[in-house]
Amino acid sequence: MGSLPGVSFSVAQALAGRRAFLRSGGVSLGGMALGLLEAQRSRGAAIDPAAHPAMPQRVHPAIAGLPHHAPRAKSVIYIHLNGGPSQIDLWDYKPQLHDYFDKDIPASVRGDQRLTGMTSGQARFPVAPSKFKFQQRGRCGRWINAELLPFTADIVDEIALVKTIHTNAINHDPACTFLMTGSEVPGKPSLGSWVSYGLGSESDDLPAFVVFTPLPDINPSQALFTRMWSSGFLPTRHSGVALRGSGDPVLYLANPPGVTAADRRQMLDGLGRLNSLGFDRLHDPEIQTRIAQYEMAFRMQSSVPELTDLSSETAATLEMYGDDVKKSGSFTHSLLLARRLVERGVRAVQILHRGWDQHGNLPNDLKAQCLDTDQATAALIKDLKQRGMLDETLVVWGGEFGRTVYSQGTLTKDTYGRDHHPRNFCMWLAGGGAKGGVSYGETDDFSYNIVEHPVHVNDFNATILHLLGIDHERFTFKFQGLDQRLSGVEPQRVIRELLA
Repeated sequence: MGSLPGVSFSVAQALAGRRAFLRSGGVSLGGMALGLLEAQRSRGAAIDPAAHPAMPQRVHPAIAGLPHHAPRAKSVIYIHLNGGPSQIDLWDYKPQLHDYFDKDIPASVRGDQRLTGMTSGQARFPVAPSKFKFQQRGRCGRWINAELLPFTADIVDEIALVKTIHTNAINHDPACTFLMTGSEVPGKPSLGSWVSYGLGSESDDLPAFVVFTPLPDINPSQALFTRMWSSGFLPTRHSGVALRGSGDPVLYLANPPGVTAADRRQMLDGLGRLNSLGFDRLHDPEIQTRIAQYEMAFRMQSSVPELTDLSSETAATLEMYGDDVKKSGSFTHSLLLARRLVERGVRAVQILHRGWDQHGNLPNDLKAQCLDTDQATAALIKDLKQRGMLDETLVVWGGEFGRTVYSQGTLTKDTYGRDHHPRNFCMWLAGGGAKGGVSYGETDDFSYNIVEHPVHVNDFNATILHLLGIDHERFTFKFQGLDQRLSGVEPQRVIRELLA
């Protein structure tokens, strides 16, 4: 398949032959491309786009017309706590609830709120005040559970907290899908994919959108849905690239036995020519995606090992992140790699930490989850700031919904659980043009209903896009005859009170 001199067979035959060859050889496409790039790297040759006409001049360019306005943030790191962290136990301080311990939440407060199947059969809805201690911290005087979040308590002046996020969905799958794609209906692009599509990346050697899925000790089997980082109807090269937590971050980095570097280079050139012929005939944009992905795999063969080599980090930096920073696959390790990725020009990084679905034994499980995430989260903000990167890096923190004030199951002063609560929950922004030290919105005395400044999840997404220089109303993609957008079809607004 070398340089394919005198090609006379049809494109269909070429495509069929290529697929048969790959199936019979048992070699993944990603592995082939990675190995071929190793050949060029081993010869000490630079990648010359002129020598490879299929290769774009920029691997991830922005689309025409973007950004719409001067961006405050160049990149976004999105920390998603899958399962729904309890706003009552972390951010939404309600000291008066201790007077209601084990009393039913008033019917006037609960209203016609939908219930999940897990509490709809309960005879009572007893109020469970938080057992943890809150403190006012920072110059802003923000109330925070400093017992569970002692490190985050030290950076509250960098945080723009929203206490009144609300969503449509009451169960995990649709709520996560809604949060990340702007719709409960699967098949839409995720936020990271929209950002990759619109703004591209400053890196030619790493993907524009990278995902980590670290395993916690609590509920590690909780499901994560790939649609949370999928490109949906956008070209598939804008899907998030998940870096593995154990073994090689990307599979097939090494050539298999018996395949030389020269063999790999020849295969990649042949595949490039075949794919170019296919595109000329079929005009399928996914063929261009395939070409781009091969070349990205080529570049990642050298860029990924360099990314994951922490030997250049100072002892002080590693100590700031905590003991798990060198434990591959941990939340802490993922956050340090997130900083290194945006430092190298990656546009969007998503960290999905699961296990926050605490229907029972919440005090113990929430404490363990915070212990796993608090120090590293605060360290990320401090690390970005001391490197002069916080002003241009937006950090997002939150889950898909909140938790109920009433207990699910057994209630004592030390043990309680909480069900799903979509009517109000807390999320925060830091850096990237967000106004540190502000708190937006208020809830009632039971953290059950919004009484001031409601913020829909798509308002929040519109605000993220705005900080990245994107007008959410003008940022669309034609699909099935409609101008689709991340912020959905309902009127949404940028929360300007959160902007510095």
